[in-house]
Amino acid sequence: MNRPVMFRDLQKEDIPTLMDIYNHFVVHTTVSFHTEPVVLDEFTDSVIHKNPRYKTFVITCDDSIQGYVQVMPHKKKQAYDTSGEITIYLHPECVGRGIGSAALAHIEAYAKLHGFHVLVSTICADNEPSIRTFAKNGYSQCAHFREVGFKWGRFLDIVTYQKII
Repeated sequence: MNRPVMFRDLQKEDIPTLMDIYNHFVVHTTVSFHTEPVVLDEFTDSVIHKNPRYKTFVITCDDSIQGYVQVMPHKKKQAYDTSGEITIYLHPECVGRGIGSAALAHIEAYAKLHGFHVLVSTICADNEPSIRTFAKNGYSQCAHFREVGFKWGRFLDIVTYQKII
């Protein structure tokens, strides 16, 4: 990664671009367990949160959108309020350039400032690049659910990684 990666608050006008990035993974990979592209209202609901503590950041480089990172509720019960679920989606051309690690550092700093104690991420077990990124950034596998998804005629596993921050 040669140029600096920047993070900024999500703006409504970013949503179609971020949705296109997400839908690429829906259509072409097992990274997402959606089997059909999401529509604008559904995607908007997934990146704009009523509680301001949960947030989506747009990842940019040279003023170009590279993807997004977000922290959202892990579960809806109050005892989980110190846990956050994080996700990162990058434009396919941006994978493998260190942007995922930068996004993790950014979201962890934000989460610490907002009272989170632990961050978790659920990843399709096929998604080896994402698993490597989380592992090299101090996340450890804490769960493995076998054959819980079904896409493209086959069953898929998920793994959950966590980090106490």
